[in-house]
Parts: sequence; C-alpha cells; structure tokens
Amino acid sequence: MASIAAAAALASGAGGTATASASAIAEQMMMGREYAALGSYETALTYMEAAAAAMLRAAKEDEAPGAHDTWMAARQQCQMEARLLRELVKELGALRRAPGTDAGVEGGAYAEAKGITGGEAELVELIERDILERDPGVRFEDIAGLEEAKGLIQEAVVLPLVIPGYFTGIRRPWRGVLMFGPPGTGKTLLAKAVATECETTFFAVSSSTLTSKWRGESEKMVRILFDMARHYAPSTIFIDEIDSLASARGGSSEHEASRRVKTELLVQMDGVASSAATKASCGDAGSDGEEAAAGPQVVVLAASNLPWELDEAFRRRLEKRIYIPLPAQADREALFRLNLRSVVLADDVDLASLAARTEGFSGSDLTNLSRDAAMMAMRRILAGLREEGLPLAEFALRVKAVQEETKPPVTQQDLEDALRKCSSSVGGSDLERFEKWMDEFGSA
Repeated sequence: MASIAAAAALASGAGGTATASASAIAEQMMMGREYAALGSYETALTYMEAAAAAMLRAAKEDEAPGAHDTWMAARQQCQMEARLLRELVKELGALRRAPGTDAGVEGGAYAEAKGITGGEAELVELIERDILERDPGVRFEDIAGLEEAKGLIQEAVVLPLVIPGYFTGIRRPWRGVLMFGPPGTGKTLLAKAVATECETTFFAVSSSTLTSKWRGESEKMVRILFDMARHYAPSTIFIDEIDSLASARGGSSEHEASRRVKTELLVQMDGVASSAATKASCGDAGSDGEEAAAGPQVVVLAASNLPWELDEAFRRRLEKRIYIPLPAQADREALFRLNLRSVVLADDVDLASLAARTEGFSGSDLTNLSRDAAMMAMRRILAGLREEGLPLAEFALRVKAVQEETKPPVTQQDLEDALRKCSSSVGGSDLERFEKWMDEFGSA
C-alpha cells in the first residue's frame, strides 16, 4: 500500500493529468478490494487488472524523477493481489465444473451460487429457461459451404478457446464478432457451431427476450446475462438481429428505456473487451501466458441483416466484422446434397445443373426448395390413395404402408417443379448495400 501511496504523492506533485491518473487508479484499487471483500472475485479481478494496466501506462508516460520505479513498485503490489484473486476465481471455476455437474448449468444453479432471491431470481430463471443452452448440437460439417467464413470464425473465436495460452499479448482474442449478410445465409448456425465445437455454454439472445414492460428490468436482465456468462465461462453470448437492440442512439424517436438498455449493453460488452485487453497488457509486461489467458472467457457473437443501422459504439466493440455472403455455385450444390441426404434420389437428378440455376438464392431459400421437392413424392402417393368418404385414420395407415413399401425417390422433375414455385428472397440492391458496407466497415 505504501508504494501506491508514494506513486499517488509523486503524481500529485506533478499535477494535471498525472494527478487525475493517480486518482483513477486509486479508485480502481479501492473498488477491487471492496468487491473482493463482498466475495465478487471476478469483478474484483477485473478492477485490479485494469489498475495494473493503468500503472504500466503511467510508468511509461510520467516523466517526473523516480516516477517510473515508483509506479512499477506499485504495479507489482497490485499484480500480487490480482494473482491471488485469479487463483480464487480458478478454484471456484473448478468447483463449478466438478464431474457430473455438467458445468453447473442446471436450473437455479447460478441463483443459488450467488445467493440471489426475489425479482432477480425470476430474471435468472427466465434466462436459464429461454436463453441458456448447453449443447446446440450443430457442427461446422453440418453447414454447407461458407469455408472462408468458417475459417475466419475458427481463427477469431474457436482457436482462442481451444489454445488460450497462445492468444495473449497482441494476439489476444477478439471479444466481439459481428456476422452480417443477407437473411438465411447461416449466421445463427455458425454461432451454434462455435458453441458446440468449443463446448461452451451458449446464450441465445434476441431483442424480445431482453424487453420488459417494467422500468429497469431490461437493463437488469442484460447485466445478469453477462454475469451468468462469466459464471458459466467459457461462454458464447449470441445476439441475433442485434440491429434491433443496438440501433443508432440520439434520434428524436428513441425511447428512454431503449437508450438505457443500449447503455447497459455497451458497458457490459466493454467489460468483456477491456478484460481481455487488460490481460494482454499484463502479459506484455512480463506475466506468463497462462496468467494472461486466465479468467472468465466470454465471447459476444452478433448477427445482423441490417448492419448499417448499428450504432457506431456497438460497431467499435464488435471488433471483428465478417461478411456472410450468399452461397456460391459449389456451395449451393453441397447444400442441396446436405438437405437431400435423408431421401432417395432418382438416377436422373442433376444437382449441379440445379445449383447453376439458383444464383442469388440464400441457404434458407435452397432449404425450402429442397423440402418442397422432397414432398412431391408424398403428394403423388396422396393423389393415388384419396377416396371420398375414407376416414382420416385409415387414409393415414394406407399412406404409411405404401410409403414404407415403395420409398418413392425424389426425381429431377420434382426439383424442377419446386424451383418454379420458389424464388430468391434477396434483392440485387440489397447485395450491393452489403458489399458497400463491407468495403467501408468490414474487418475480415
């Protein structure tokens, strides 16, 4: 404590910015110790690591005689306290992940661990019921095409979770990733694949889930959501259609409640990112890679069909911005094969030809087309078995018997008929807008 007081006194003598810096650092240290006394070790660790990073900056920038050594001595003491907190966080995490507990993800686990009761316990229950998902069950091989996007996401999100010791310092992982592109291109599936491949706890969030008619409930739910993500770390928070939650602020039509939710979401996302940056600063200064990578790993994945409506503050926090385009011809053929793998295909089916004629179709459009074609065989059976006055139960039994006996294949004509009925849901002008936004704001 004496070294910190000495640094503050030195900065006070220098005056101006140095005094303000010392005051802010002392405040961070005090908040860290208060949270530690209350048992909130993860929050305390965040404050302590932020203070250590600020001391390192002060040591580099303060030109007063003896300032560098004094700041570094203060930082050493701060790092010692942070190390103790990190060990506590690690031990508590091990207890939460004891064998047979499924990473602690069971109803009421978080509320019980934190001693939460009353209204907040109800919000926790809502999140555990409607948002929390342990294993989405989607893998990257289940997603046809999008090889470039998969590679970027694996590099930005998956690898840092699998080999965290490597992603320290300047290689620190991205804490916010935005996937944008036309609707139906597989953004949600990619997010679920990340959670499945990395075995992280998956929080699937939408604007409707975080909206409450009661004053203050929405921002409270945002705070609890991120607290739970840290509790169940490593975690992935997926915010679908983030543009509906994070549109540009300051408009005349913006409601006060919406502004408060955006502010809380910004604060929480900033906390996730600054925690990673602080670990990197500590790692650069000499702490080993293991320490730099320690602490709760929380990644925010967001998806948007309207990225141009995002507030610039959210855009900054979503550091990696990846364009998920419409599938190319080879990807469309692969998607047809994936969609139709569970049905029998006739010998005349030419999926390559079909892929060549579906330029501009999204993945969702192609799935709908495949589904419609797969139903054509069933429709032929239904047409041959219909009899006026036949009871529905008996009709269903006849259909089932014929279907099991014949297993009618999907023909090229079925696919042609389905193609005539289906059309692309994405316009050319929309694609131009996405590509223009990618050129201006993309980071992949």
